[in-house]
Parts: sequence; C-alpha cells; structure tokens
Amino acid sequence: MIDTVLIANRGEIAVRVAVTLRRMGIWSVAVYSDADAGARHVAEADTAVRLGPASARESYLSIPKVIDAAKRTGAQAIHPGYGFLSENSEFAAACEDAGIVFLGPPVRAIEVMGDKIAAKAAVSTFGVPVVPGISRPGLTDDDLIAGAEDVGFPVLVKPSAGGGGKGMRLVERARDLPAALASARREAASSFGDDTLFLERFVLRPRHIEVQILADTHGNVIHLGERECSLQRRHQKVIEEAPSPLLDEATRARIGQAACDTARSVDYTGAGTVEFIVSADRPDEFFFMEMNTRLQVEHPVTEMVTGLDLVEWQVRVASGETLSLTQEDVRMTGHAIEARVYAEDPSRGFLPTGGTVVGLREPSGEGVRVDSGLSVGTDVGSNYDPMLSKVIGYGADRSSALRTLDRALSETAVLGVVTNIEFARFLLADNDVRAGKLDTGLLDRRVDEFTAAEVSDGALTAVAAVSWIHAWRRAGTDLWSMPSGWRVGGQAPYVVRLVSADTAVHVAITGTPNSAQIVIGDHPPRSLTADVHDATVTIVVDGIRESLTFARDGAQTWVAGAGGTWEVREVPEPSVRADEAQSGDAEILSPMPGSVIAVDVRSGDSVTAGAAVVVVEAMKMEHTLTAPIDGTVEVAVKVGDQVHVDQELARIVPNAEHEVQQ
Repeated sequence: MIDTVLIANRGEIAVRVAVTLRRMGIWSVAVYSDADAGARHVAEADTAVRLGPASARESYLSIPKVIDAAKRTGAQAIHPGYGFLSENSEFAAACEDAGIVFLGPPVRAIEVMGDKIAAKAAVSTFGVPVVPGISRPGLTDDDLIAGAEDVGFPVLVKPSAGGGGKGMRLVERARDLPAALASARREAASSFGDDTLFLERFVLRPRHIEVQILADTHGNVIHLGERECSLQRRHQKVIEEAPSPLLDEATRARIGQAACDTARSVDYTGAGTVEFIVSADRPDEFFFMEMNTRLQVEHPVTEMVTGLDLVEWQVRVASGETLSLTQEDVRMTGHAIEARVYAEDPSRGFLPTGGTVVGLREPSGEGVRVDSGLSVGTDVGSNYDPMLSKVIGYGADRSSALRTLDRALSETAVLGVVTNIEFARFLLADNDVRAGKLDTGLLDRRVDEFTAAEVSDGALTAVAAVSWIHAWRRAGTDLWSMPSGWRVGGQAPYVVRLVSADTAVHVAITGTPNSAQIVIGDHPPRSLTADVHDATVTIVVDGIRESLTFARDGAQTWVAGAGGTWEVREVPEPSVRADEAQSGDAEILSPMPGSVIAVDVRSGDSVTAGAAVVVVEAMKMEHTLTAPIDGTVEVAVKVGDQVHVDQELARIVPNAEHEVQQ
C-alpha cells in the first residue's frame, strides 16, 4: 500500500497531483526551492520540504536532495510530474536503489525512449513507421551535413536527448545547416547535458498527434485515444485537444495500435504518450516521433473525454494493480480543448515576462477545468518554465468546446504579469482553427496578424473610478475634500492622467459615485455610476454595466475585463523642461529577465547592424540580441550575469561619433 507520495515538482502539476492524492486518501509531500517558499503547491500539500536555493540545479534537479526528502517524510513513492527529473533514468534508478516507488516506467524504458536514436531503432522492430532520416550515435556535424542531401531538404535538426522543442531547428537550405547545427548543439548541451543530434525529413504541412497509453505490470497495454497538438510555436504547444478533428475511426485504431506496440517495445508500465507526425495532406499516413515517458502537460483533455484520472492510474499501476478496463471499454465522449497560459508577451515577440501576481481571476462552471499553480503573491521569475496554468473547455462537440474555452479564457486574468491569454483567444477565433484545418506551422503564419488590444474605455473608466472613489473614502465627511467637482466658483472635475502602453489620456469625473459624468480624452461626456468592492469595480456608463477585476500597487493599477488585461499607470503631467537632448548611441537592452550565456564581441570591436552581440537565456530559451546599427561596441555585461528587463547589455557608438571621440 502506498500511503505517502512525494511530488518532485512545482507549479500547476504539483497542485494537480496533490488533488488526486487527497481524493485517494494518500498523504502528499511537496518540495520547494527558496523562490517557491510561498507557492501554492507548498500550501496545498499535507507537508513540504525545502530543497535549496532558487536554482533548479541546486533544488528540483538535485537527485540526492529529493531522495533525502522522501526518506525523511516516509514517502513510499515519488511522483515526478513533468519536466525536471521526470524522464531522468538516473533518478528512477536512485528511487529503486532507495526502495522508493517511482511513479513512472522502468529505467530501461526511460533510457531507450530518452535517446531518440535508440527509440527509433526499438520501435522499428515492432513495425511502427518512423520518419526517414539519419539517426545513429556519434554523428558529427560533417556527417550530418554530408547526409542531409540524401534525406532531402527541408530537414529537422533534433537533439537525441530531451524534448519540448529545445535544440530543434528547421533548416530549409543547405547553406543554413552548419549554423543551425552549432546552435542546436549548444542549446541541447545546455538543456540536457547531451549535444548528440540527428536529422529527419521535414514532413510538409505536418500535424502533431499523440496517443495516450496505459500499461500495467501484468502485460496489459491499452490506449486512451489521441490528442491533437498542432497549434504550437517554436515546438512549444499552445492549444491541445481530444480527439483530433483529423482522424477517422480506422486511422484512430491503427495509430492507437502503433502506440501500444511502441510501449511493448520497451516493456513500458504506467502512463505514457507516443507522439506521431501526420501529414495534413495524407491523414492516413503517420510516423513515430518520440515517446514521452511521463504524464503530459495536456493530459487533462484526455481525462475529460474518457472520464479517467491518469494520476490515479499511475498510483494504482505502481501498486501492482491490473488494469480494470480493456481496449473495448475505452470510450471518448464529447470534445475537450486546452489552452496553456504562459508568462510571455505576444506583442514583444513572445519574450518571457515576470512579476508578482497582485490579483487573480480564474474561471469555473460547467465544462470548465483549470489546472493552476497561481495564487495572489506568486512571484513569477526567470528560474523556471513560463507556463502558469492551463484552462480547459469541454463540450458535447468541438464547436461547443471551443465556445466554452473562449468564454473561460475571457474570465481568466493574471494581474501583475503579462500573459498570452489574449493571443490564445485570437487563435481560437481563427477560421482554420475553428474548422479543424490545422498544421504545426499555422500559428507562426498567424503571428503577424495579431495585434494586442489597446486599453478599452471601460478599463480606463474603471481605473479612474477606483482612484476617484478611494479619494471619496479618504475625504470622509470633509465636504471640502470630497472629489465631487463642486466648488464655489463652479465645477472642478477630478482629473487623472492615465498611461497604458502607447495610450496616454486624461480622464475627468464630476459628481458623486451614484450620479456622475465622465469625459475620457476628447470623447463626449457620458453618465457614470461606480462602485468598488474588494477587487471588483462595477461601472455603469450610459446605462451599460460592466464589472472589472483590479489590483493597485501605488500609481500602478492592473485591470481585467472581458476584452483583456492591462497595466494602467496614473502619472503626473510631464515636465515642461524635459531634456530633449538625444544621444546618437544605440543601446541594446535586455527584453526580459534572464542570464547572459554568451557575449560574442569585446568592447572596442567594430560591428555591423544585425551582428550578434549578447545571448540571454530565460526560462530555458535562448535570445540573441543584435547590433541595431553599425559602430563600435561597448559591452556592459559578462557571461553568467543575471539581468533584468530593460537593463543595458551593450551600447553601439556610431562610427563617425567614435572617430571624433578618439
């Protein structure tokens, strides 16, 4: 009997696992780094153990510390979640050596499937189709370049270890391959400690379809249907759904059988996912990509259409139970679609963001599920993955599931952190997405069409109304301090200057909260009533009522309505003596918090516009900052430095100016 489980992860997956353990009557143990001491997953577990500093290598990735935490708390089993140590064969072996049950597959299955070259060889012997390419151990850059022509361009450069798109590169021309290989090896080595690469032919108009499998320790293997994961950016999934709108029943049965054969090829046990690439033009033809030897981020959509709890089955299989259902018992009913909520800014090239969650609004209701690791006060930094939560919509059919998810996203707001929620809704409204005409390149083709919504009049009204009502409350019974606009010499409205992104506007309010008039910029006056209660401001403008969520931090207010979430600042009037002197220098600023992993130039070097200067890594992704102009570089950082948003990394002095200074 397993009565105590340590969850070797953080964030939303740790919270989600704890929910099932609690329902099963199993004691849950959380682990945390210093950065997560106040995190939601720590609060929701039955007990928690500190692992170490914020660095994942010194906390969540430290096998000795995790094993020690399990021993100290009497945990008989460890659930690894996903990411971190979930597909680490050394960790699985360490659990076995310590007499602790690893809630995942055997060590050999992790080792084989963790090496994509070995995985392709293993599944091929069971008749599972694989993508043509070059995949053998020890391939050098020269080997890959020489063999690429035989594979045929375009090709995918892929790391043998790891996953999540790290180190993967699409190369369309032979001349671009050497640079892609160098970049891929560096990122693979950084992410996985292994820079082994291989090549695959790139399937045109590919769709990413994966199959969930369950296998017990008695030789029984079943699949729970497929998930469509084609809406992705840089190989990171954004929207997932079950079932796929592409497959017919015959293909569904064939691909499911191939997934089960993949599991049998390594004597797999527990929950796992087999990923396939399918051409949108040839939906009956599929190829094995890889097997994820863990629970997937998108597992909730499978749970919603099958009614099964995958975490529960991981525990039951690890306890030696036999699967209580056969393949014929599995039924997919209805449709489920999931959107990942990331801390990233779509309007700035999807760069990672951060901040403190000062307000939170998460949806509920029929057909809605939220897996979240968020709470007010959560600090979102650059130490870990940028995914914050997942919002899932379920319906009797795909159209109703889309509507439910869109409504749920409109009711989701993370105040204090810029997220991709608005972009996710933009995708759901796309005609091809709604029609199920998907492929892995669709999202990238649509990126340039997305424009972040400007702050709405409703949001501006709400922010001004909050400031105005708080002024009323501060005034108390002092008639002369009340911001009603009444004065002996005539009306004097309460005026604030608000700035949000590129919008700057004056908002003037005259009257009382029960009967007022508001003017936004040069718009005509409108009637207004307003009320503030806890974190909600309710406004009625010209008879139209709207409730918005807000959180204030000094002069800064975050406000969320149905149209989006905005940061709005109350700012003083600009100085009339503003210094308008402009330097000819061009600064290179960090677009996000992170660490400097490469500096490609030295101070005094001459650079041309577009040349790489500094590489910053944030949330496991590399971002190369280039010179905006020709000139001489002055470097302000070094490798290993931790940098914040808008910190100066380097400065380019135009050539002519530099010569004058000399």
